[in-house]
Amino acid sequence: MKRYLLKSFLGMILTLFITITLTFFIVRAAPGGPFDRERVLPPAVQANIEAKYHLNDPLIKQYIDYMTDIIFRFDLGDSFTYNDHDVNYYIATSLPHSMLLGFISLTLATVMGVGVGIISALKQNRWPDYTAMSVAVIGISVPLFVIGPLLMYVLALKLKWLPTSGWINGRNGWVTLIMPVITLSFPYFARIARLGRASVLEVLKSDYIRTARAKGLSSAVIVFKHVLKGSLLPVVSYLGPAFAAIMTGSVVVEQIFRVPGMGTYFVKSALNRDYTLLMGAMIVYSIILIVMNFLVDVLYSVLDPRVSYE
Repeated sequence: MKRYLLKSFLGMILTLFITITLTFFIVRAAPGGPFDRERVLPPAVQANIEAKYHLNDPLIKQYIDYMTDIIFRFDLGDSFTYNDHDVNYYIATSLPHSMLLGFISLTLATVMGVGVGIISALKQNRWPDYTAMSVAVIGISVPLFVIGPLLMYVLALKLKWLPTSGWINGRNGWVTLIMPVITLSFPYFARIARLGRASVLEVLKSDYIRTARAKGLSSAVIVFKHVLKGSLLPVVSYLGPAFAAIMTGSVVVEQIFRVPGMGTYFVKSALNRDYTLLMGAMIVYSIILIVMNFLVDVLYSVLDPRVSYE
């Protein structure tokens, strides 16, 4: 296990290095620059700005300097758009909000999805099954930018039960989480429910389940002790990329409900060609995805004794 952990750690470092390198050159190869405006700047002003941010250096030198700052100081540089603080500050202040929203949404989606998937499988080809899968199809088919405004229109504007936007540190407190969490968790709930249903149906056909029934075990014991553990494997495999995706997917939700998360900076940095801020956001998302995939591999071996990393 120790050997596997060491190899995985080295693989994570290599993957992150390749991701940063590719992102660095792809971002700078895109048309336009961080200081391109509708009104052309005088050549002297343009030259001074590029010299300040070292954009007039050869591209390979910019890359070496950037990697050196990251490796030895984890300094993501200064933002080209926001002059008050550096990129590290904006990520440090916005990432906790995105992670809180993503964590609550994914937890809700997992609990509800697994529960609905089990009920749907146990009631196969009956009305609970048809109802659950119909809702799942809607969750997968309807995009977030439709679900969010629809909830806002019904719950906030028509019924006036919830505020239209805001965050937990505002005057409305934790109630502002309800609509963003429902919106963000809905498609993931749908996918987990479908995964859970298919997995439970497969496990129910296994020989050890038939043996458990032959021994006279109750349905509750069979489901919670035998079926649930075996059926969680596909769901666990999905949760790693899903956590990174739900962070990225929150970009849309954060814009709709004005959540002060990384989504705001991610969108603005892309529109403004803010290289350093865009790179910082991409690095954070890459780290989350790589680490979550690693944790899923470890958790997979805990849930399935047949999986060994020796």
